[in-house]
Amino acid sequence: MNDASTASRPDQRQDIRHDFKSAEPRWQAEWDRRACFSVPDIPPPEAKKYYVLEMFPYPSGKIHMGHVRNYTLGDVVARYKRARGHMVMHPMGWDAFGLPAENAARERGIHPGTWTYQNIANMRAELKRMGLSIEWAREFATCDAEYYGRQQKLFLDFHKAGLVERKESWVNWDPVDGTVLANEQVIDGRGWRSGALVEKKQLSQWFFSITKYAPDLLEALGTLDRWPERVKLMQANWIGRSEGARVRFRLAEPVGGIAQDDRKAEGPGGLNPEAQISEVEVFTTRPDTLFGMSFLAVAAEHPLAAAAAARDPKAAEFIAECRRMGTSEAAIEQAEKRGYDTGFRVQHPFLEGVTFPVWIANFVLMEYGTGAIFGCPAHDERDFEFASKYGLTIRPVVLPPGADPARFSLDGKAYVDDGTIFNSGFLDGLDVAAAKRKAIEALERSGQGTGVVNWRLRDWGVSRQRYWGCPIPFIHCEACGVVPVPDDQLPVKLPEDVDFSKPGNPLDNHPSWKHVNCPSCGKPARRETDTCDTFVDSSWYFARFCSPRADAPVTKAAVDAWLPVDQYIGGIEHAILHLLYSRFFTRGMRDTGHLTIAEPFEGLFTQGMVQHESYKGTDGRWLYPEEVEFSLAPDGTRSAVVKGTNEPVTIGRVEAMSKSKRNTVDPGAIIDRYGADTARWFILSDNPPERDMEWTESGVAGAYRFTQRLYRLVAAALPGLPPAGTSPEGATGAAKKLRQVTHRTIAAVTEALESFAFNVAVARIHEFANAIADAGEGEGMGAARREALEAIARLASPMMPHLAEELWSLLNPGTEALVAQLPWLEADPALLKAETVTLAVQVLGKLRGTIEVAVDADEATIFALAEAEENVQRTIAGKPIRKRIHVPGRVVNFVV
Repeated sequence: MNDASTASRPDQRQDIRHDFKSAEPRWQAEWDRRACFSVPDIPPPEAKKYYVLEMFPYPSGKIHMGHVRNYTLGDVVARYKRARGHMVMHPMGWDAFGLPAENAARERGIHPGTWTYQNIANMRAELKRMGLSIEWAREFATCDAEYYGRQQKLFLDFHKAGLVERKESWVNWDPVDGTVLANEQVIDGRGWRSGALVEKKQLSQWFFSITKYAPDLLEALGTLDRWPERVKLMQANWIGRSEGARVRFRLAEPVGGIAQDDRKAEGPGGLNPEAQISEVEVFTTRPDTLFGMSFLAVAAEHPLAAAAAARDPKAAEFIAECRRMGTSEAAIEQAEKRGYDTGFRVQHPFLEGVTFPVWIANFVLMEYGTGAIFGCPAHDERDFEFASKYGLTIRPVVLPPGADPARFSLDGKAYVDDGTIFNSGFLDGLDVAAAKRKAIEALERSGQGTGVVNWRLRDWGVSRQRYWGCPIPFIHCEACGVVPVPDDQLPVKLPEDVDFSKPGNPLDNHPSWKHVNCPSCGKPARRETDTCDTFVDSSWYFARFCSPRADAPVTKAAVDAWLPVDQYIGGIEHAILHLLYSRFFTRGMRDTGHLTIAEPFEGLFTQGMVQHESYKGTDGRWLYPEEVEFSLAPDGTRSAVVKGTNEPVTIGRVEAMSKSKRNTVDPGAIIDRYGADTARWFILSDNPPERDMEWTESGVAGAYRFTQRLYRLVAAALPGLPPAGTSPEGATGAAKKLRQVTHRTIAAVTEALESFAFNVAVARIHEFANAIADAGEGEGMGAARREALEAIARLASPMMPHLAEELWSLLNPGTEALVAQLPWLEADPALLKAETVTLAVQVLGKLRGTIEVAVDADEATIFALAEAEENVQRTIAGKPIRKRIHVPGRVVNFVV
């Protein structure tokens, strides 16, 4: 062990190797054997509960590096909080319903359930290899009948409470797939999967009444102190509270409307004199700009548009075009603003005898506001673009500060900032806020409008025309109407024998499943064949984890004990819909008696993406990193070729890993080669976890070298260590300095883990390893080194749990204790205090040297040591010192 060929530092011994391939599964088995991570459904009253949850994954079949980062972050929190004395619940499940499984069924001739459960088995095995401190006994998939049957019970309870309703709505309809498409699934007017031209249809759909909670959902954002500000802002914008006015514009001549039954038909139907339209209602946040009106625009689905189409084939053609356009906000924002003049005109509410044209516009949506807007192009960029295109009047009515009303004109764009109202009759001279109030007062006096608060948020349509989802528990009876499925008939299970060869919803096409007797009258009836939006499945799963085997959706005592989730972790892409729907669902469960709280997640952390370079061959195909080999020119330039060939490869930019660009790295291959602890260590070390990080081969190799170094540091030191339990108290000299480093590192790592600065914790442990390796020898050093080595093993345990157990067992042979069950280390305050301080020494304000002095040294001693510093003596060179300045703890300055 001490021959001349051995490196002088213990961490440089190359003959000592950590065998992670045997160690990692061994410690995972031991954690399982001792049930280290199990907790009861109802924790004892004295327990300090802590609920850690990462957003559960879709079972695609393989984990990716985004999963590794997400679940490693959560596991660090879980292990750390457990060590700090909390009873930690850390469960895992699967967001398992959805269209990808149906597509797989169609493409591969396999049942969606078979495909899903195979994928779950594969991903569970991969996640277990990461050594996550998960309580797998709580695992479930949302496609388990035991789960979605309880969800059906919640659906029925929400319906009884008035939080579910069935109503007509306009939808994007794919005529080939026979299903409703979300706005984001309409691409250039076509279905994202079938490529068919999408139609707009009115269908009866199921809705959750999330708008009933809009004020509370917005106001309560202010209580979420441990949520990122940008997430709260995104939710506030989505809920979209705005104050303004509803203005009723009277039509210059009443128009024959379309009967309700006719509007459901394929064609526009005929005019119905009894359904006359005499006015159009508009919501606006800018009633102060009414005198700048240039036009009124309605959505393609507005009754006035239907009336225009009934008498004008060109209007009907334009409406058909609008219905083929994507209706997501992004699609509308990017699309060219187009319209069609209906020939109808509306009267201005303040200008007697003045009328303006009514247009159908492709940027007005029926589901937002009232489906109609008034256009003031001088002060709205979208309206300006539209008016400029069609040569409509542009009349400025808001004067910028300091501008001359006689000379002001728009400079090729709308003026959207604050100012003074002009060209506006009785509003002239008012600021914008005052003009809004006065305009609303005038509208209310004349009966042409009213001041209102409007919400951007719309009720949540949850109907989906697909098989692989939670069946909506209602039955349609010609005699009784829509009837809820009785509780004793839940769950309504999906049929196993489904045919995916036909287009449309397999539940509609099933020969027998939908045919049942009405539970009210016993007559033949039909099941609801729509299934739930998968966002419903993920809106309450966190509550089910508290009592995952309960016969009811939840056990109230369990959810009241464990909720809210103390730390929720997931991607920023879920900042709006998933988190908002979960907040709604928790309120709904509260109001139906299932739980007590309103907010589901007390703390939220959104991690960054994992990125990698992308690579492209000469034929334009994307290449996986393992297909590429690199070379380095003498000038440092990197180049690449396809492995085994001379085909050049273009090295692309670093961007988020994605299957489409093949810039992904297989976590399983990384664990095979380097071990799970290495993958975890590197994923935590690169950047603050809220930022994007780049996965590099050199980085992961460096992390692997550190795991081996840490193992060598402990293993090589063992022969010189005193027995376990030897007290390091009373150490002096170098031993005391090592003890001080140990306890300062404990304090620093603790602070970093408390604040989610995991990369800082990694850096402090690297520095600690250097300090231990460089500590040397001396009196009391054995006990101080043992304390340091035991500390570094325990401090690294949340990040590298397997290696920590291995090091602890080396240091404490025969011990029954697991690091996973040990309490967190506490720093000794006495060893955190600095005994000396380093002062800068200046002459005439220029740095000439430094001195180290005792923290309690008097000024005379400090000046004497400063003057004696060699470089300071040369600078002064016998010159008289006219003034001595001492800034305690920082600097000494001599004026000569």
